[in-house]
Parts: sequence; structure tokens; C-alpha cells
Amino acid sequence: MARVTVEDCLKNIDNIFEMVLVAAKRARRVAHGAEPMVDPENDKPTIIALREIAEGLVTPAILEEIDIPPVEELLQPELPQDILPVRGIS
Repeated sequence: MARVTVEDCLKNIDNIFEMVLVAAKRARRVAHGAEPMVDPENDKPTIIALREIAEGLVTPAILEEIDIPPVEELLQPELPQDILPVRGIS
């Protein structure tokens, strides 16, 4: 695995704060199942995101994209009524 540095990423995104936001958003996507655009090489999502930025595969345009939650999160079963908070106890 080639070591990725912040300087490598700043060649493509010149503002370090914006680069951190881009890396964080991309890392979250990879962690939640998005397909890596580079060979994962057993790297963690944060390193994968930085490698993608360094290679110019991820740009600040990702910040404008809306993340849609996975279907599994939308289809979570309802909680049983006996564990819901009770209102109006006298």
C-alpha cells in the first residue's frame, strides 16, 4: 500500500477544511457499503477516501449530493407497544 498524505490530497482540493469534509463524507459512504473506487487493500474507509481524493476520483462536488439512507434503515420494525414511553401517567 502506498502511503497517502494530506499533501497528496491538497493537490486536488486546495482547502484543507473542504478536503476534510469531502473525506469524511466519502468515508461514511464507503463505511455504509459504497463501492470503493480504488483497490481497498484492507484499508479502513478513511484511508480509502483519502486515496480516492489523492487520485482525483472524489471532488468537492460530493458535498452537494444528498445522501439517501439505506432501505434497511427505512424499514426498521416498529417497537413493541410495551416498551414505548407512556404519556399521561397519573
